[in-house]
Amino acid sequence: MLRGLLPKEYAFYDVFEKLIDLNKSIGQEFINMVEGKNEIDPASHAIKQLERKADKTTRSCTDLLHRTFITPIDRDDIFDLTKALDGFADNINSASFRIANYGITEIRQDTIEFSKIIYSALIELESAVKGLRKIKQSDVIREKCQNVHELEDQADDILRKAVSNLFQQNDTMLLIKWKEIFERLEKAMDRLERAASIIETILIDNS
Repeated sequence: MLRGLLPKEYAFYDVFEKLIDLNKSIGQEFINMVEGKNEIDPASHAIKQLERKADKTTRSCTDLLHRTFITPIDRDDIFDLTKALDGFADNINSASFRIANYGITEIRQDTIEFSKIIYSALIELESAVKGLRKIKQSDVIREKCQNVHELEDQADDILRKAVSNLFQQNDTMLLIKWKEIFERLEKAMDRLERAASIIETILIDNS
């Protein structure tokens, strides 16, 4: 009986890992877009397709929660972590959509810097997420989560500088467009920090 439950239990780890892998692909695609390695419209489309896969994965996790009696970690933490990871995909998709559809002809250097900080946070979070299968190795997981928090602080510094720079130019419409893009990037980074905080809560609950 219990052996029949195990695949469902550990399928949640599969969901977390699939979402972080999708998010890494989204983060890399976004870097390629803003650095000019990939054209904006095709890159935005690719990000949208990856975001849809993340949505589908999140829905499958919610469905699995409804059908699973025993979960390996707290049900609320599973739901919250999944939503945080999915929220990252949503916000990067929103940022790339705006770059593609707002008539942006020149990518600001601040955006490139922000995208690289985001990807660094994804790398750290990937280690934390995949470490949940061996949750007793908590020191490594906790270190990775702390690194995400520190990267979020760096992202805040870039954001403040980016917004300040926006107000140094006279094109009001361009200011509004970029302000919206940076807001989405900020929310994406916030979702990664939120995921790190949830993982830290899981460590405390399972210590």
